[in-house]
Order: sequence, then C-alpha cells, then structure tokens
Amino acid sequence: MNDTARTAKLRLRVDGMDCAACATKIQNALQRMRGISEVTVSVTGGTVTIGRDPSDVEDDTIRDQISNLGYRVARSEPDRNDVQSNGQKGSPAQHDVHSHLEDTPGRSWWQTGKGNLVIASGTALAVAFAMGKAIPSIEQWAFLLAMMVGLIPIARRALFAAMAGTPFSIEMLMSIAAVGAVVIGATEEAATVVFLFLIGELLEGVAASRARASIQDLTKLVPKTARLEEDGQIREIQADRLEVGQTIQVRPGDRVPADGVIVSGESSIDEAPVTGESTPIRKGPDENLFAGTVNGDGLLRVRVTAAAADNTIARVVKLVEEAQESKAPTERFIDRFSRYYTPGVVAVAVLVAIVPPLLFGGAWSGWIYKALAILLIGCPCALVISVPAAIAASLSAGARRGLLLKGGAVLEQIGKITIACFDKTGTLTAGKPQVTDVIGFERSEGDVLRFAAALESGSSHPLATAILARAAGQQISVPPMSNATAIGGKGVQATVEGIKIFLGSPHAVSELAPVTADQNARISALNDEGKTVSLLVMDGRVAGAIAMRDEPRPDAKKGLKLLSDAGIRAVMLTGDNRRTASAIGKQVGIDVEAELLPQDKQRIVGQFQKEGLVVAKVGDGINDAPALAAADVGIAMGGGTDVALETADAAVLHGRVSDVAAMVDLSKRTMINIRQNIAVALGLKAAFLVTTIVGLTGLWPAILADTGATVLVTLNALRLLKPPAT
Repeated sequence: MNDTARTAKLRLRVDGMDCAACATKIQNALQRMRGISEVTVSVTGGTVTIGRDPSDVEDDTIRDQISNLGYRVARSEPDRNDVQSNGQKGSPAQHDVHSHLEDTPGRSWWQTGKGNLVIASGTALAVAFAMGKAIPSIEQWAFLLAMMVGLIPIARRALFAAMAGTPFSIEMLMSIAAVGAVVIGATEEAATVVFLFLIGELLEGVAASRARASIQDLTKLVPKTARLEEDGQIREIQADRLEVGQTIQVRPGDRVPADGVIVSGESSIDEAPVTGESTPIRKGPDENLFAGTVNGDGLLRVRVTAAAADNTIARVVKLVEEAQESKAPTERFIDRFSRYYTPGVVAVAVLVAIVPPLLFGGAWSGWIYKALAILLIGCPCALVISVPAAIAASLSAGARRGLLLKGGAVLEQIGKITIACFDKTGTLTAGKPQVTDVIGFERSEGDVLRFAAALESGSSHPLATAILARAAGQQISVPPMSNATAIGGKGVQATVEGIKIFLGSPHAVSELAPVTADQNARISALNDEGKTVSLLVMDGRVAGAIAMRDEPRPDAKKGLKLLSDAGIRAVMLTGDNRRTASAIGKQVGIDVEAELLPQDKQRIVGQFQKEGLVVAKVGDGINDAPALAAADVGIAMGGGTDVALETADAAVLHGRVSDVAAMVDLSKRTMINIRQNIAVALGLKAAFLVTTIVGLTGLWPAILADTGATVLVTLNALRLLKPPAT
C-alpha cells in the first residue's frame, strides 16, 4: 500500500492559539512526531490540519501533544478529502464531530483560562504590593510569590515548546527575563512584567477571537429549525436534519433554512445578509434560494437542494477557512525572515550583556538588565501576524459581500492585474434573453405580444420564457390555443381565437407570407443591434415582430468604468457572432474579440501575458475553463454554484460585474494595511531596542513593545472588515 493510501487528514479546532508564535510551536511539535507527513496551521481560523498515518500515530496522541503546549483542542472535524487506509472517504471517528454550521459557544474573557490567569496574577501582584507597604522586610518575597503565580504556567509551556523543537519561544524569552530580573534584584519589576505579559496574551486572544468570529458569524444566519412538509402535514424539525429532495415551507419574515428551489409561491427575497445585495429580489417557482436569506411577503414551498453541511453558507465558510490556511508570497517571506529575527535579537542581547562589562568596564547588573529587556523585544509575534491577520480579515470581509478569494496569494495577485478579459454570455450579460422590442405591423403591439404569448405558453425554451415574462410584466391576459405544432428549425403554429397564427424566424416566414421592404429594413436594423427577431403571421399576413437579446447586466457599464478608473483595461472574449458581440460591447463600452473557440481565448490570454500584462479572466467557470486556468487570476461568475465556488481562483457569488473592481480594491487596501502593520511591528521594536540600549526604557516597556504591537496590528487588520467608504 502506498503512502497516499495510508494518509488521512485530521482537522482540529484549537482554543488559545492566538498568534503566529503559537502556530510555530504547534507546527514544530507535530512535525517531529512519527507518522505525521503534513501540518497546516491557521491562526486566524483557529484550526490545525494534520496529514498522518493512523497506523503510526493515534489522534489522542496528537491532541495530547498540542495540549502539553498549553492549548485546548476544542473538537475535531472530518476533512472532506480525508482518505482512510481502505481508500474510502473518512467518517467521523473517535472524537465529537461537528459540521461547519455548529457555533462554538461564546465565552467572556474572564471565563477563559487566560482570563483566569490574568485575574490570579493581578490579584497576587496587588496583594504583594499591599504587603510590601505594610511589612517592607518581606516585600521581595511577596513579589517573588506573585511573579510565580503567572510565571509557572508560562515556564511550563516554554519547557514543552523547547522539548518539541521551539527553543526561542516568547514563553522561554519571558521566563529567562523574569528569572534574570530576580537574580539582579528587580523582583518587583519582574512580577509586573509577567502580569503585563499575561494581559498582552489576553488582549491578543480577544483580538484574534474578533477576527475569527467575522466569518463564523455567517453561520448564525441559518435558522436552527425548519418547517418540513411531509404526508400533507407540517412539522418542525432541526434544520441540520433536512435532506436533499424534501419540501419545506418558509413563512413571510422567516429566514430560509436551506439551499433550495421554489416549488410554489412568489415573494420578495432579501439576500443582503448572504450576498450583500441591498435590494430585495422578487422570486417565484423554479428559482434558487440561498440558506440564510430572508423571505419577504409570501408563503413559499421550497425543495431542498443541499444538506446543511453543503449549503452555500457552509461552503463559503469552509472555503474561507481553507483560504486562510494558504499563505501569500508576502506572508511566506515574513515567515522566513522571522526565523532569523528572533535568534538575531537573542544574539544582540547576549552581546549587550557581556561586551560592555568585559571590554569597557560597565556594570554587570545594568547591562544584564538591558539584555533581559532586549530579550523581550525578540519575539516576532507582531511581525508574523501582521500579514495573515490582514489577509484573514479581507477574506472574511469579501465573503460577506459575495467575493470569494481562494487564499492570500490570490488576494495579493488580484490587485496587480492590468487587464481583465470577460466572457459575454452569463458574465457581462445575464445569460437569459429578454424581449427588447415589440413591433406592430398589421396589429397593435399588445395583440402581437398577446398572440405570441399564447403560442409559447407551456414551452420552457429560453425565447418562449422571455416572451411569457414580458406578457406577464405587462399583465396581458394570454388566450388559450389549440392545434399547436412545432415546426423544427422554423417556428411554432397554432390556432388562437379562431385565427391560424405562426411565430418564427424571418427566413421561415418569407415562405408563408410576403415581407415588405420597410419590414425587412426594420428587421435588419434590429439585427445590427445584436437582436434576434421573430415574426408573427396571422391569416397569411405579417402582423408584427418581436426582438430579443441577452441584455447586459444592470451594472456592467458601471463595473467596467470602475476598472477603467483603476487603470485596468477590459476586453470581451466571446464565441458569439461578431455583430451581436459588437452591439453589446458598444453598449457597455468594452473592446471585443468575437467568434472565438475556447482554445482561442486561451491563446489570447497567453498573448497578453507575453506583452507583460497581468491578466484576470472572468467567465462562467464552465466554457472558459482553459482561459481561466491560463490567466494569472481566474474569476468565476455565478450564484453560489459548485462551479463558481470551486473552479477558479476567485468567485463573484451574485454575478455583479462591479464586484471584479471591488475585488481589486479589496486587494489594494489589504496590501496597504499589511505595509502599515509591518511598519508598526518593526518600528516599535526598533524604537524600543534603541531606547533600551541607551537606558531610557526597561523591562515593562519592552514587553509592551511586543504584546502592544501584536494587538495594534491585529486591530488595524480588523479595520478591513468594515465596508469601504463610497
């Protein structure tokens, strides 16, 4: 049996993992274990994914290793790609398994382990201060005991981390600094620094929890219960027990409990919580609903199309969590830099401690004190978290607006694009033909539409659907028909109100009735606008014409202008005929390349890249697969379908062209935020390094330089969760 067949994935939720140093300790510890082939840690997601051989290492052993480092394994989850030794998909095993829709119970900071330790350390410090004032002779011992309250858990974690392959952890540096301070007689300051360190850790945890909750809040949109329709009865069940194919009722004002298709009923649907679409959308039979959206004013019967673990919100949450685990180029560079940064600062601290006393006659206690302060500056937490915190916030903010980006690398790259290549049908256009013109020749426009709708009633053809939708929109009463016959490739004929009528192409009609020169000129003009024309014949005479076209999305022109304003060129790559494509291109303002095969689109993308352009390809995720794969960034347009979510590098859930520009803007704002974070992290440490060496600052400002910078960069990253100013 090969290694791939033996490898299984285990995904763990880990509480207390709040900074990049935590991730490094866990990764180092697990990678040294026998039977583990892969470890992926997401601080922002609070998850650890382990590839392991179950025959070599038990899951409980992995959990114990993480627990020994001072973290709590909250629960384990099955990985969707988990392959057991028998080659089958993994199933929930020895641990409690929860779907992505189960919320982690929220706890206040004082209910957490870190909060309890802060309270205990702070209380001990206050008692030591009071006792020291009352009985000065025991002051040193009182502060020593107060320090030990906080330091013992820290030192224990430092020892386990060192044994597991991370000797330069912040806990180790903190422990050395605290013990060293006691040795040189700065016991009170040592106790204070330990307390400040614990406060900093607590603040890191609170900030990390806020970042983590930003995407998990989406899961709260799905109601816990659903009204199941079964055997003519309605009963309430848990929403996560719904199965594909079941029928549910959604009352006005209720949230939709599952992805589904409307069976009957019509209502206004508020999709803002899921897609960010501010205007409610009117939906009726055969139209899709997302879990978590709000039913407005009508009772709906809905057929469930996805189980709880696979609905749109669950897939979005899973996709964002997985994206948070993939590192951007900038993040990988910072990770490499941090490996040398901490040992470098430790080396500087050693030199500061011994060189001045040995070579220049400096006081040992003074320079050792400065060296201990420098040690506390040596943790790279703020620097390493500066990138993933910003990326996680951006991925979460994007997901809440229907913009899905698969990882930091995509997020970073999309802000660099210089040209965007759009498909036409289903991307720049809605993908559904609409009636644009109703023209009366021998009959009124109302009659032309009324008789055409009668002919097409009962048909599901896209052109028929467009005619029926136009008639319904104008509240036209459609008369019954009889003797209906479809003539292949030509049109359809029937008898309506005693009149024999035919609806078909101009070429087919020319064989049945005379078409005048004026009528032909009108038809040609409509064709030049990229419209498809059907003629209605009644009693052997051309009664009128109906023109249809797949119209541009409402925001297509605005979206393309936003890209142009950002300095990004746009071009349409379509397989449609040149006349139709040019008409749409002129309407929305975009260069056009038409009558292309899929390989032609791929070739054109390659040509742009050879010219030095960074190319984004925007398409429906199916017909454009070669070009999507060839582009620097592939963006799928879709309404939450599997294709839109899984095919390309990024996906626009609700199909707005302007959202491509929104992705670019999000990327650029994220990179600005990252540069700010790196400047804060390195700037604060550099400043305190200098002030410590010259004697202006000591131990407690040094620890603030570390924990304070970590909190600052995390809070700065959280600003990305807010919608951009318009």
